[in-house]
Amino acid sequence: MAKKVYIIPIFIPHRGCPHDCIFCNQKRIAGTEEEPTGEEVEGTIINYLSTFPQGDQLREIAFYGGSFTGLPINKQQELLTPASKYVKTGEVDGIRLSTRPDYISQEIIDILKGYGVTTIELGVQSTNEDVLTLSNRGHCKDDVDKAVRLIKDNQLKLGLQMMVGLPGDSPKSIYQTVADFIHYKPDFVRVYPTIVIKDTGLEELFQTGEYKPFSLEECVVLCKEVLTSFEDNKIPVIRLGLQSTEEITYGKSIVAGPYHPAFREMVETEIFRGLIENQFSKLENSQLRNVTIYCNEREASKVAGFKQSNKKYFLEKYSLNHLNIRTSLEIEEGQIILQVDK
Repeated sequence: MAKKVYIIPIFIPHRGCPHDCIFCNQKRIAGTEEEPTGEEVEGTIINYLSTFPQGDQLREIAFYGGSFTGLPINKQQELLTPASKYVKTGEVDGIRLSTRPDYISQEIIDILKGYGVTTIELGVQSTNEDVLTLSNRGHCKDDVDKAVRLIKDNQLKLGLQMMVGLPGDSPKSIYQTVADFIHYKPDFVRVYPTIVIKDTGLEELFQTGEYKPFSLEECVVLCKEVLTSFEDNKIPVIRLGLQSTEEITYGKSIVAGPYHPAFREMVETEIFRGLIENQFSKLENSQLRNVTIYCNEREASKVAGFKQSNKKYFLEKYSLNHLNIRTSLEIEEGQIILQVDK
């Protein structure tokens, strides 16, 4: 079993990214406008390390909230110096940061590796040229190809971020981005539905009717295929959906779009509904009165579904008297077995 990773988060502001992507208001998303100092970074590291349990866990420092390599070199060095110190002492196992594909070069990577950076996440969002242009990303797919190649050639871990439902997006462009990501063979991905945030270019297009976001139902169905494709190719999806914050909620920063705090759970509900439906199709409907679904113990809640929706769905569809969910250590994740009870 993989070791648990404890993250020490350091938030940096939007200053590292001069591009105004049409969907982005980084100040609202990050929830902070203050740029940390090297001293503050060290203080955060010390505070987090004091709360982590002792043992054989991995500890990583993660810089979130902007394009790190877009910051001036002296500022990057200021922030990385205290982080590097704890990597050298062995108290921290690595450093991860996120940036844009066009902000990666061999020179930049050499600097980052010198400070102990082990993982680079690229905010790719899409590999479709039209979608990138309409979203005002300021980079093209060729930039992504080059950045991915540099990161992998330098034996750094690669993370990729994509968005679903950008201007000009369609199922075809979304699935092509997924196919391109699979080709890149990243160590992990993050998938974010596109939502309309206040004070963005996307809000202006939404208000004029030039942009229509996917509905929650549409986005769940699309992301079902996205998640399944990555999982089938052994690529971990470490986040699916925006993380809830005080700002990221309807009535505050969100104007419209497929936001839900349990978005991943809703997608996984759909995946397991399909698996269960496939098993039901093999049974004689006349026999169905009491059914037990056996699954891996880690997936019982997914089988039951978001707010027990799968359980309710199959009870009603097949007019069952009882539908029980039982776990078994012998069943692998992603598998289920149906048993008709007498």
